[in-house]
Amino acid sequence: MSGKRPALLIVDDEFNTRETLCEFFSRKFEVADAGNGSDAVKLLQERDFDVVLTDLRMPDADGMSVLDAASSKACRPKCVMMTAYGSISDAVAAMKHGAFDFITKPIKLAKLEEIIAAALKSSATAKDNVKAAGSGAENASKGTDVSVRVPDFPFTLPSSPSDPMYQVYRTALTVAPSKSNILLLGESGTGKEVIARYIHDNSKRVGLFVPIHCAALSPTLLEDELFGHEKGAFTNAVSMRRGRFELADHGTIFLDKIGEIDAATQVKLLRVLETRSFERLGGTETVHSDFRLLAATNRDLKAMVDKGEFREDLYYRLSVVDLHLPPLRERKAEIGLLTEGFIKEFARENMKDVSGISPEALRKLEAYDWPGNIRELRNCVEKMVVLAAGKILQASDVPVLNTSAGVERKSAPVDPLNLENSEKELIRKALVECGNNRAAAARKLGISRRTLYRKLEILEQEDGDRV
Repeated sequence: MSGKRPALLIVDDEFNTRETLCEFFSRKFEVADAGNGSDAVKLLQERDFDVVLTDLRMPDADGMSVLDAASSKACRPKCVMMTAYGSISDAVAAMKHGAFDFITKPIKLAKLEEIIAAALKSSATAKDNVKAAGSGAENASKGTDVSVRVPDFPFTLPSSPSDPMYQVYRTALTVAPSKSNILLLGESGTGKEVIARYIHDNSKRVGLFVPIHCAALSPTLLEDELFGHEKGAFTNAVSMRRGRFELADHGTIFLDKIGEIDAATQVKLLRVLETRSFERLGGTETVHSDFRLLAATNRDLKAMVDKGEFREDLYYRLSVVDLHLPPLRERKAEIGLLTEGFIKEFARENMKDVSGISPEALRKLEAYDWPGNIRELRNCVEKMVVLAAGKILQASDVPVLNTSAGVERKSAPVDPLNLENSEKELIRKALVECGNNRAAAARKLGISRRTLYRKLEILEQEDGDRV
């Protein structure tokens, strides 16, 4: 490749999505774009690219055609697939045919940038271009010295046994290569999914890390997500869909908020853990999956067992190894590193020229007890970055923090007439009835596709935060 910057081809039939991606990546890449698969194939025949970012489902030639054209090139560009949530199984199939990775819509730009940086780093032919692209994936080593990432920045393993997280990381690293089920315990927002990903990254498993937020779905939807369904299993089940257990074959499935699942789902989950097999909804064929299970909860499962609210046999299946994550108020030495990473993430995502935080502002953050833990800190820093007037966050940028901290916030009782909850359920019901076709779901709901994407992104942030 000639030129100092890596070449990126962006392929998407949605104009607004394509324009946003082109604008975002043009700062670091030589960007070309195509509005359909046929035009993309022509561009691949005419030019060389380091990375191809393509939508999976498009009219005319689809993403698989783009993947085939890229694979035939001598330069062998890395291909990253973009896909709607309901077609993850298709994206997994694409990876088996040579795609580097995939990301679900609506797109999180910071996560996508991380994937593309990793694609560049993995390509031997792109080594000279990684520095020019400012790759943020240099910290993605799977070694035991630098090992886990909150989005876009590293945690180093604590070196002192007095560090509250020292034993957590040490135990996680010890059990990572095993097949044992692990139960992650701790208050909401303490980073349980981060540790789960760390365990997966340091395991010997070659499959995907597949997370699911159990409390975000009704029992019926959760069952469909876990086990998948056959064509015709219910209204608008127009094709077979693989569930999360199937997608996690040779990989890891992470069940967050495991304490929220109902009694019937507990029974089905116990059977799957005992046999590593299940049937898709509406099907009779037994599906086998070699998955490794990690689960997390902020509830006291042992107390729930004593009250008859959680199956004792399932509890012992889940808790072969327990890892308890201390709250952020007991890990205040991490606040500076976390804040620095979040500033970088949100400055890039919001195109803000913010590069740091003043000592006074950081002291204010460190003086607070963060009852919402890392998730609350993340939201606070995002607000500060978005509203910042200068390059360095000042003490005046720190929002008013609730000083009555130190006790985890209790969830408010669910009001069945709550409009926000009703909207969430309507959206999820529409997606199920439309076979996860977002365009059809938007029409059914009487809203634009862009509005639906925005609402889904809000739901994802509320129900499935990654820290």
